[in-house]
Amino acid sequence: MEPYFLAVDFGASGGRHIIAEHRDGRIVLQEIYRFENGPVRRGGFLCWDLDYLTEQLIIGMRRCSELGLFPVSVGIDAWGLDFVLLDESGARISPAVSHRDPRTAGIYQGIFERVPEAELYARTGIQMAEFNTLCQLEALSQSCPEQLCRADAMVMLPDYFNYLLTGKLCQEYSNASVTQLTKAGEARWDTGLIKRLGYPERIFLPIRRAGGVLGRLKEEIAERIGFSCEVALVPGHDTASAFLSLPPEGAGKLPAISSGTWSLMGMETEAPVLTEQARVSGFTNEAGGGEKPLLLKNSLGLWMIQNIRKEAAPGDSFGALCRKAEDARIDSMVDCQSQVFLAPSSMSGAVRDYCRKAGEQVPETAGELARVVYRSLAASYGAIFRQMQELTGREFRRLQIIGGGSKADYLNRLTAEAAGIPVFAGPAEAAALGNAVVQMTAMGVFSSLDEGRRCAAGSNGARVFEPDGRGV
Repeated sequence: MEPYFLAVDFGASGGRHIIAEHRDGRIVLQEIYRFENGPVRRGGFLCWDLDYLTEQLIIGMRRCSELGLFPVSVGIDAWGLDFVLLDESGARISPAVSHRDPRTAGIYQGIFERVPEAELYARTGIQMAEFNTLCQLEALSQSCPEQLCRADAMVMLPDYFNYLLTGKLCQEYSNASVTQLTKAGEARWDTGLIKRLGYPERIFLPIRRAGGVLGRLKEEIAERIGFSCEVALVPGHDTASAFLSLPPEGAGKLPAISSGTWSLMGMETEAPVLTEQARVSGFTNEAGGGEKPLLLKNSLGLWMIQNIRKEAAPGDSFGALCRKAEDARIDSMVDCQSQVFLAPSSMSGAVRDYCRKAGEQVPETAGELARVVYRSLAASYGAIFRQMQELTGREFRRLQIIGGGSKADYLNRLTAEAAGIPVFAGPAEAAALGNAVVQMTAMGVFSSLDEGRRCAAGSNGARVFEPDGRGV
């Protein structure tokens, strides 16, 4: 019998536990547990409920025992940007405030007084976005400086869950890279930048690249779930894990959209792209799960659709909402990069207000709202795709969509039309697949990460959507 591996993929709207197995030359995935997630209001801030998420982590792992599926290792990935502070005893002393909380509005003004924008980009390669970890730290230093004074470690969320499972603290590179506090393309903190910004250097843990084993489950955890296993150090940032589901030969050649709550279009590059054009265009350079960096650009993604479904069509599946959008008759568009859609009290209301102010037809039904968003997302993807071609000087002949959004056929067709090239959709569980590849490599199933990636890329057939000339 082939060994089992457990990939735990925390998403901003929901998480899942997926058992992976290498069978007959393929990686076979089996979802065994799924749970919902979302920020909650705590102490005036929009926060993640870490106690709830920890309990969901344990419940899903216990589900392995109930099914008789005992993994040899577990790996955890999640969204980026957000963190908790721990004191010297390892106790949590800050809430996990969400990157969608408005506390960072206008925060860059004070940062740029100490480090000019162009220099900040040249040092870190990270886009200027007010949800960045840097901005969250700056806001924390202004609103709750006593927390930073007490803190002994800043821990990104996947590393926090790893700590709960093993008792070992570690800062994994892919998640460190999105903080806007590391050297571009290097697995180390920019200590000179941190000093200039005035943050305590002691809270920044040594950085490790993904790969290998972090430690074994603590005894009390093993007793609760009914088995013990190793905890592998996988790429903590779900985007980095997701891109490992693509073949390694795609560096600089195969653009992809990691489509989930956030949509990130980009590709692996040989080195960070730090040009003025990249900075002005809003591209970011993050660490991939392997040796190569990722050149990416963010879009709000399915966050908008998730909220519209919750508000306007809670009884519909995403597939049913997709079909309603396709059948609707409205041509209005919104700017999916606008901050008004980051964390509105009502997404449906925000879309209607945007259309009203723009003088466009106002969507009323759930199908009309979804159509406006899907068409707007596709137009945004098309624009980013053309920017990426211009930035890299390459002409791409296909675009891959990975992650949960790859199941949205209507959006896939619109994206093919907006980009003017074929779209290959899948795998849907790209982050879990990449997560599993790293675990399997660490445990000797594959001789190298590249071998594992080739196996992953051949394990799930992609559906192809051709541009049909009808336009978005």
